[in-house]
Amino acid sequence: MSADVQFASLPEVGNTRALPSGGKLAAATLRFGSLLAFLSILVIFSLTAPYFLSVGNIGNVLGQSAISGVLAIGLTIVLIAGGANVVTGGIDLSLAANMGLSAAVYATLIQLGFNDLTAGTAALTTGVAIGIVNALAIVLAGIVPLLATLAVMNVVAGLELVLTQNTVLPATTDFLTALSASDGFGIPILAYVLIGFAIIAAAVVQYTPLGLRLYAVGEFPEAARAAGLPLKKLVAGAFVASGLCGGIAGVLSVSYLSGSTTGSGEMLLPVVVTALLGSVFSRRLVPTIGGTLISTLFVGFLINGFQLLNLPSTLVSGVQGLLILVVVSATTLLRKREI
Repeated sequence: MSADVQFASLPEVGNTRALPSGGKLAAATLRFGSLLAFLSILVIFSLTAPYFLSVGNIGNVLGQSAISGVLAIGLTIVLIAGGANVVTGGIDLSLAANMGLSAAVYATLIQLGFNDLTAGTAALTTGVAIGIVNALAIVLAGIVPLLATLAVMNVVAGLELVLTQNTVLPATTDFLTALSASDGFGIPILAYVLIGFAIIAAAVVQYTPLGLRLYAVGEFPEAARAAGLPLKKLVAGAFVASGLCGGIAGVLSVSYLSGSTTGSGEMLLPVVVTALLGSVFSRRLVPTIGGTLISTLFVGFLINGFQLLNLPSTLVSGVQGLLILVVVSATTLLRKREI
């Protein structure tokens, strides 16, 4: 029997119908409760924060969310292929540092006189190379993803410091200016980039045999192995795809900031929050690209509302940490009830 035929017999991934009635109710409560919390936050900030619902501010949130959204989509792919356990399963802590180094490579080449095509190709290649290093450390060396990507994160961050000398490298070209511009309605081009990228990623991950294999490997690794699926190749591919997302985010970062950045590490927590929260916004309570897109907007508006109210950044980080704790705890309890 071929692997494709055997694959059809795998359990339906993320099927909430397999939950007992109490589990279904808890899953529905978690999902719709999260949507209600999103709407409540929009209402509260619209009443308390000045200009929160203005076209300019909404466009600003969409533009800022494009970078973290692309990174979160990359992390979502890793979560899908690696499984929900962030300790032994899928996690990529090097994504923010990946973005920083890729942006530094892009800005450096622009300063040296290279064109956008060469600089962009180098930035994407840098991101993919980091993804390959992660894949080799995890698949071949057998290092736990949490530790492997943590080590790679520190190495990549060090390389960025060496390349930039811990300074911002300015970069301005016609392409970058066009990418950071807004349309006639005040919506940044970066917002369209995020939506288009999410559509492409969702089409591949959720509506192709490759995407279904990724879900099978993450949710049912033993069954996937019995069906003849190449587990190591699929997991490695997920980390390479995540690395590519880091490179793309680096290009977007250069366009948004008109240069490299020395604070890329600060994006790690929002990206992790966004990716983990994405499963709560999905219909099946599993990581999905659509759920991550909604989560990106949720986190973006949350951070923006705090900024407009002049609340301290430490409070924002505390809320993001609390969201991680709530989401991981809730999904873990639901999975135990499923078992």
